[in-house]
Amino acid sequence: MSTRLDGVRPDAVPPAVVKAADLLAEATRTGVACPPVRHLFGDGGDLETAYAVQQVNVRRGLEAGRRIAGRKVGLTSPAVQRQLGVDQPDFGALFADMAVPEGGEVAAGRLLQPKVEAEVALVLADDLPGHDCTVGDVLEAVDVVIPALEIVDSRIANWDITIVDTVADNASCGLYVLGDTPVSLTGLDLASVQMTMTRDGEVISQGTGADCLGSPLNATAWLASALAERGDPLRAGDVVLTGALGPMVSAAPGDVFEATISGLGSVRVGFATEGNDQ
Repeated sequence: MSTRLDGVRPDAVPPAVVKAADLLAEATRTGVACPPVRHLFGDGGDLETAYAVQQVNVRRGLEAGRRIAGRKVGLTSPAVQRQLGVDQPDFGALFADMAVPEGGEVAAGRLLQPKVEAEVALVLADDLPGHDCTVGDVLEAVDVVIPALEIVDSRIANWDITIVDTVADNASCGLYVLGDTPVSLTGLDLASVQMTMTRDGEVISQGTGADCLGSPLNATAWLASALAERGDPLRAGDVVLTGALGPMVSAAPGDVFEATISGLGSVRVGFATEGNDQ
């Protein structure tokens, strides 16, 4: 089954796509993870089917008054790509209400099964509408660079996912945290930045900018082209989470994560315990 929703009326979406979107939305609403959605498609589905599911729930969010603040790139690690049997990254939408303040705390129960990874975030000063976006185009369009934490989350029980499940599930988006001191890209080599992430003061993840498709700039160029092909290009003001610089790590109530990225600074977030919701 292969499905694209570009230009398709909401009432013409295939029933299996709507069913998958409903299951993921219900899991979000109830806090109870659902079975893998790939089983709803006779042949297990493909990337376009998965993006069609994602688009249904993004459309629903927009209709409910939510605002898209940017995009995330996932599957930027070659090792993870091999694990899921794919040869390209994926992407999801970042809604404004997914942002957590730097140094803030995630309320207990807000997410189902969160994991944390450190990333480079870019904020765009100009549109990136090109179908064949280059790193040079990205360099010209970037306003500032910010250290970030992505708190990924799966609505699929036990993270039992394939590429179809994670794409359908908005690329396993959960929440995100941006550092509070943006810096200029001038003079920075994002491929060579060094990242260290701690949990409660203990180092639990390390990596470099080169671990993200060779550079976060490469990931952004890929994203810009992929979105342009779908008629939904990156725009000035968008936040782009460019992909993990190191392994993601599970989060539990009471944990505090802090990532430091050379040349960019640090970013921190905590997870509230029961009875300490914010």
